[in-house]
Amino acid sequence: MEKNWIKIFSSTNYYQAEIVKKMLLEHQINSVLLNKQDSSHQTFGDIGIYVHQHDFSNAIEAIILNQLNS
Repeated sequence: MEKNWIKIFSSTNYYQAEIVKKMLLEHQINSVLLNKQDSSHQTFGDIGIYVHQHDFSNAIEAIILNQLNS
C-alpha cells in the first residue's frame, strides 16, 4: 500500500466493512478495503478500511455522525 494511508476501521465482518466503505464514498471520501482474512477460516484476520491521511478527519467525522444517527 502507498504511504500516507491510515487504517480507520477494522472488522472481521466483510459486510460491515463494505457498509462503512460505502458510507465514506457517500461523503466523497475515497477508501480502500484490505481483506487480510484467511480464505479457509473467515474468523481469522481482519478487514481494514484505509483512507488517505488528508481525508482522516473528515472520515472520522462521517463515521461518528453515522453512529449518532443510527
